[in-house]
Amino acid sequence: MFKSPITKIAKKVCPAVITVIVSKDLPKVEDFYSFPYGGKEYIMPMMDKEKKEMMESTQIGGGSGFIISPDGYVLTSNHVVADINADYTVILDPEHKYQAKVLSRNPINDIAILKIDPSAHSNASGQTGSGRGTKFPYIGLADSDKIELGEDVVAIGNPLGEFNDTLSAGIVSGLSRYISAYGGIDHQMQNLRGLIQTDAAINPGNSGGPLVNMSGNVIGINTAMIMGAQNIGFAIPINYAKRDLHEVKKFGKLVVPFLGVKYVLLNKEMAKANKLPVENGAMVVREALGEPPVIKDSAADKAGMKEFDIILECNGEKVTAENSLANCLQKCKIDEETHFKVLRDGQELMLMAILVEKL
Repeated sequence: MFKSPITKIAKKVCPAVITVIVSKDLPKVEDFYSFPYGGKEYIMPMMDKEKKEMMESTQIGGGSGFIISPDGYVLTSNHVVADINADYTVILDPEHKYQAKVLSRNPINDIAILKIDPSAHSNASGQTGSGRGTKFPYIGLADSDKIELGEDVVAIGNPLGEFNDTLSAGIVSGLSRYISAYGGIDHQMQNLRGLIQTDAAINPGNSGGPLVNMSGNVIGINTAMIMGAQNIGFAIPINYAKRDLHEVKKFGKLVVPFLGVKYVLLNKEMAKANKLPVENGAMVVREALGEPPVIKDSAADKAGMKEFDIILECNGEKVTAENSLANCLQKCKIDEETHFKVLRDGQELMLMAILVEKL
């Protein structure tokens, strides 16, 4: 009897796909009261924020993820674990739950790395046990630079936080896509580039799950879908995560180069409205409130950058809305010369900065 190759993939991959539960200590609701406003009546919760004993752990979100090593390294989307004040629990199966430590968050590429301890877990009743005593199931990582347009893929996750180990098959519909996405608890906009587009179904709760090839190895991390459209989903290439993982294992954290400027990315509409001489670049400009546009004693300050400078290039790479300054800086090395082409008062200048680690 013929069996689809996806059956084999499911058996290989699903044991390592996990659910990430986001929880937080919130005031316990004691009762409700009526609140009239604007001619309408609203039902409001009564909470005692002063009594710590009235606080209770409340689930506020969740997503998917997957284990990539037998000792418990987990990859997921940054927007799944964006709240630094929340607690995170990984559910491997109904009998095994693990407290997860967030090792790194990378909002630029929407990637997060977690770690779970195989030696201890809590069971379905919440009791802490000695754990599996064995290594975790895990998924191998492919080379996302070798993806080909049209190749078969499978997306795996836990959509809506309810349908565990859901598989959807499709193809690679596009490569190197650029989108603006909203995610996380604050629904902030993120500009994501270099994405894999797929027609394999990606739904809410799938974020952080793996997109795998027909060998059952991960080529991407499910990250976004287009609302109102069908069969248009996106995944972060897994090679982006490999770079983060290398730094976390080497340094215990992400080492991010820091320039020290506030800026806005220019586009055609902004340039026209403000009568700017160029349509691309990063204009150094202060926020309405807050610190100056160039942080004192930063790499940018020492390089001589000033407010209203337009950074056109970083190490010869053009800065655009699709290729932001933050993305360019990710490729730079700390304590090495970084060269910037800057437009100031109609004149192009070359400035050199020595980037430091972002603290």
